[in-house]
Amino acid sequence: MPHSVTLLTLTGIGRHGGTMAGVDSPQPARPETPMTKSRQRAAVLGGSADDVETAFYEALQHGDIDALMACWADEDDIVCVHPGGPRLVGAAAIREAFEAMFARGSIRAVPERVRRIEALAAAVHNVLERIELLTAEGPQHAWVVATNVYLKTPLGWRLATHHASPGRSEGVEATAPGQRLH
Repeated sequence: MPHSVTLLTLTGIGRHGGTMAGVDSPQPARPETPMTKSRQRAAVLGGSADDVETAFYEALQHGDIDALMACWADEDDIVCVHPGGPRLVGAAAIREAFEAMFARGSIRAVPERVRRIEALAAAVHNVLERIELLTAEGPQHAWVVATNVYLKTPLGWRLATHHASPGRSEGVEATAPGQRLH
């Protein structure tokens, strides 16, 4: 059963600047943009980071770029790293990369195991993704280890970072018995 751990308190993080763990980080205000239809759909997904994660993986599996982008936070510094790829910063770069991937078909990524750390306005999910690849020899499976970071925004929970690395079919997870650090 997952449990919540408060790592740090995020206050006032959002489109118009704010503080993180008590450190001022003023940012210039950006003009308000109208909510797109896909963002409106995402706004009613539900009230948790888990709901957004489900929508993200469904969008991957269906090759739906609008549904996928609706999962992302409306921030300039959202980040995505695909296995072996560069750091993509901003919605335009992320959209372009996923559009190129979807041009070859949908991405059959299935979250197999998820580890969660949740705080008041942030959630970090470490996901073991099973990727189905269609090859000449038939379907094959590969593993990807992904970390998804979600922020609670005025529109609800949104994805701020997706960082994926290649995994291995054997030993995809090493776990040691838990012990308190502090």
